[in-house]
Amino acid sequence: MNSKDLNYKTDKTSDGKEYKYREIKGYKVIPIETHYIKPNESIDFMIDDVCKLSEEGDYLVIAETPISVSQGRLVDEADYTPSLKASFLATVWSKYLWGYCFGPLLGIKERTIKNLRKLPEETKRHKEVILDLYGWKHALKPASEAGVDLSNAPGTFVSLLPENPGKVAKEIHESILDKVKQDVTVLIIDTDATYKRGNKYFTGLPIAIDGIEADKGVFGYTMGQLCENVGSTPLGCSRDISVAEGIKIANVAEDYQRELPTAMATIHSAKDVLKSDKVEEEGNEISVESLDSIIHTPAVLIRKI
Repeated sequence: MNSKDLNYKTDKTSDGKEYKYREIKGYKVIPIETHYIKPNESIDFMIDDVCKLSEEGDYLVIAETPISVSQGRLVDEADYTPSLKASFLATVWSKYLWGYCFGPLLGIKERTIKNLRKLPEETKRHKEVILDLYGWKHALKPASEAGVDLSNAPGTFVSLLPENPGKVAKEIHESILDKVKQDVTVLIIDTDATYKRGNKYFTGLPIAIDGIEADKGVFGYTMGQLCENVGSTPLGCSRDISVAEGIKIANVAEDYQRELPTAMATIHSAKDVLKSDKVEEEGNEISVESLDSIIHTPAVLIRKI
């Protein structure tokens, strides 16, 4: 699939700038396309692009990883030596118990089960990182532990969740307001799930917006398989927002992102995307050059039709 297959429509801003968009669930979804945002690189250029297309009342939804990478929140897993605990978690616990017993029993995604059953040796180092930074509660989660992202970081680096995403969202909101005098709600999200039981929302992730019980780790993940998965998790917002509204907008953004041919939800899909584009990799590791060779969509503007 290429971008032409997404059936984009076109429109113009009030000053005549043409833009493309997709209609999803009653909203215009306008992609903000950029190069690969590198470690410690300012995202001001992206905000400038947003300002050229935004309108009063829009939502700006930003994926967590570009924010984390721009903050320099990267950890080199090559610096870690797996302990016996990490080796147990990677092999016995995640690969075999979750891949062949708990996962099928709880009905987790078939894609996740397949990935668990073919966990590489490097997973031991990854588990050591999680143990060191977040402890057992998150390390016992079989995959996507603590929201640490392997798919959009180069080499043996991984990106942690953003530092204070609510504060970042408010700063971006103020920047847009200052430049173009438009009140745009800024939402930073993670694809990891939020679950619902009765009137309560919860997630395994260490952080989330008010109204979502966060930092549940493996307990939240396990309980979540028995409850309703309501979609992606809003990590921070520029204003007080209801959980229902935040998740609704986050899911519209994720619906769009999943359609993209460059979607890299996991380390496996990342390598598939880069190889399919005949991008060179250094050994089996993804390089900055390969990440920079494709168009990225770190954010979308969402506008009610």
